[in-house]
Amino acid sequence: MSKLRVQSFAVSLDGFGAGPNQSLENPLGVRGPEMMEWFFPTRLWRKMQGLDGGETGVDNQIAEQGFTGIGAWILGRNMFGPIRGPWPDENWKGWWGDEPPYHVPVFVLTHHPRAPITMKGGTVFHFVTDGIHAVLKQATAAANGRDVRLGGGVSVIRQYLRAGLIDELHLAVRPILLGSGEHLFENINTHTLGYECAKHVAGERAMHVFLRKRV
Repeated sequence: MSKLRVQSFAVSLDGFGAGPNQSLENPLGVRGPEMMEWFFPTRLWRKMQGLDGGETGVDNQIAEQGFTGIGAWILGRNMFGPIRGPWPDENWKGWWGDEPPYHVPVFVLTHHPRAPITMKGGTVFHFVTDGIHAVLKQATAAANGRDVRLGGGVSVIRQYLRAGLIDELHLAVRPILLGSGEHLFENINTHTLGYECAKHVAGERAMHVFLRKRV
């Protein structure tokens, strides 16, 4: 049975999953890239950039595990791009160039309809306007028995958490204090919702915390 998984989602020590003032110049918000500094040195990240080398330690191993068994992705509108409101045209096709790293169907949660976009490498972006349950239903069907990865951003993860729909949540906790931005757990009682910490693993540049729904 397919699971809904959050993988390799970086958060600061004070609980922020994105910095303030997201924009084209700051897709993760101001100081947001500091949260991803655990990922940038890994072999997986360098491979995604078409580069050789990279570290092969704990951080890399856990990042690679996040792509195992994934048959579809769900993204929020902000994760797809900085454009707000109705789509002005069809030019924006995501942050990732002609060949995004997904290689499976990707379902973008939005209020504004748009035709699907087929990219190189097997990624097809579908834009769904019917809410989180409809997106999950379509992504689960497309995953064909494999898991669905919820890529973020913070707002979308919060919506799925409140609904108790996330089965596993992997957070890469960075030892930095952002002070402001988008807080992942603000006013969310994860214990009451049925989540518990299943394990935690120290990586080279992040503490990897795995939350799961209690059985």
